[in-house]
Amino acid sequence: MEKSVNAIIPGLCARVVVNEGDKVSAGQEVAVINCMKTEISVTSEWNGTVKSVLSKEWDELEVGTPMVMLVVDGD
Repeated sequence: MEKSVNAIIPGLCARVVVNEGDKVSAGQEVAVINCMKTEISVTSEWNGTVKSVLSKEWDELEVGTPMVMLVVDGD
């Protein structure tokens, strides 16, 4: 099953810290959003493998914007 890790606040994508094919664990940081000069960590809710990275540095994000697509383990 595929799940997306979404932006939790509006802002700019400061960086994505995973690459396609990487294994991630629930609670692991996958990206960072810059909002009003503050960096906010975006974490995965699931264990899985990164299928695709949808955001890149300096992309403008709204709440709910998909940033990383995962293939979730166990489904």
